[in-house]
Amino acid sequence: MTQTRCVRLNGQDDLTIAATDLPTPDRGQVRVAVLAGGICGSDLHYWQEGGIGTIRVREPIILGHEAAGRIEAVGPDVTHLQVGQLVAMNPSHPCGTCDFCQAGLPHHCMAMRFKGSAMYLPHEQGMFRDGITIGAAQCHPLPDTVTPGAAACAEPLAVCLHAANRAEAIAGPLAGKTVLVTGAGPIGALCVAVARLRGAATIIVTDIQDATLAVARRMGADHAVNPVADPDGLAEWQQDKGRVDLVFECSAAASAIRDAVACLRPLGALVQVGVAGPTPLPLNLMVGKEILFVGSHRFDTEFADAVGLIGTGAIDPRPIITATFPMSDAETAFRTAADRARSVKVQLSFAEEETQS
Repeated sequence: MTQTRCVRLNGQDDLTIAATDLPTPDRGQVRVAVLAGGICGSDLHYWQEGGIGTIRVREPIILGHEAAGRIEAVGPDVTHLQVGQLVAMNPSHPCGTCDFCQAGLPHHCMAMRFKGSAMYLPHEQGMFRDGITIGAAQCHPLPDTVTPGAAACAEPLAVCLHAANRAEAIAGPLAGKTVLVTGAGPIGALCVAVARLRGAATIIVTDIQDATLAVARRMGADHAVNPVADPDGLAEWQQDKGRVDLVFECSAAASAIRDAVACLRPLGALVQVGVAGPTPLPLNLMVGKEILFVGSHRFDTEFADAVGLIGTGAIDPRPIITATFPMSDAETAFRTAADRARSVKVQLSFAEEETQS
């Protein structure tokens, strides 16, 4: 068995480049040379705080669940993938047998193995490594016209597509609607792109960082508001009990949620995408306006949809990629990703010969 380099978290603020085994692909598996991986908010929480909420890092863990690369080898029964293909890798591996899987809700699997997650012990090792052996069903091919960096954005885009599907299930099509996106990080910026693709008439985005708002503009926002610099910036959408039809709340900040509810019209919908600890909600106003509140958790078939949209160019995620660092500079990459004043999506590059963008 050969070995490969990986980005391993040993504990809070203890990130190292280490070696790990790289098994030969068995039946139903492929080996992928990882080329690009995006640093997610959960990766930052593991690194900065040693965990997320009650989930703690209890043993060394390879981080990363947003990644793309090229097929290096295929298992004996894999026929739909070929050596050399660029693939985005779905980090979700539901059990397929629990009640939720059997009910067609695999993203709520009771025994989900999600790459780079410390939920279970032993931890599910992630994808920040030069090479990985993974289930062939988790690999989705893209054309060579797509950069590895763009391909690695399939996972966050899938989160946004699932949020949009949840929204349309309760509030109807996005076409023609006035949509507010609170929080212009990677998820917020990609929610803007999805709303634009699905025909929203007007898209407003809010954030307290002007740099992230500029990226959201590039992704399709019509209006960008920094509520700190411009406290009255949302005033026109707060008139007449609110003029916004739908909110994608991507910040999990109490102040942003208050602004969102103030902007929503009666019977409007608030889709909660961002997560944090206990967060106050303006329940009186939500009840008085009869606001529809819906949570959105991860994704299911939307991963394949995200790959398709990136592959055809219907959504180009590259504007959200604000920096790329070599794997050997992982700690600098993490520190840059934590600086929201200048970063949206920071990625790691795992092969110097590949051009990232």
